[in-house]
Amino acid sequence: MKATEIPFINLVGIEQHKDELSLSIETKVLNHIQTIHAAAQFSLAEAQSGIYLQTLFPEMEGLVIPLLRDAQIKYKKPATQKIVAFPSIEEDSIIKFKEQFERKGRGTIQVDVKIKDIDDVLTTQATFTWFIQKI
Repeated sequence: MKATEIPFINLVGIEQHKDELSLSIETKVLNHIQTIHAAAQFSLAEAQSGIYLQTLFPEMEGLVIPLLRDAQIKYKKPATQKIVAFPSIEEDSIIKFKEQFERKGRGTIQVDVKIKDIDDVLTTQATFTWFIQKI
């Protein structure tokens, strides 16, 4: 599934190019000081974490229910221009998740996401913990 097929993602204005999500600076996502609103940045990071899981585990699509269990986010600098989300997962976490999922039919995995503007300035960093269970 493409992130842009989700109505909320379209409402916020998140764009998808291959597996990369971004958010342009538009009036509808600005806060009272004319920077990209924290909620819009959270939405971008959360959506990117989900898309990244689909990229890592395409064989699970349609066979599992992924649920966001926990999110931690830290806003580092105001976002005053287009922002792009960059996900990552430690290799050990992938191995542990696969073993847990194979053994129990469910598991948790953390996805780290950094949001940077087009000048490579870190604006936000977040960690999302996903609970994934077989249907």
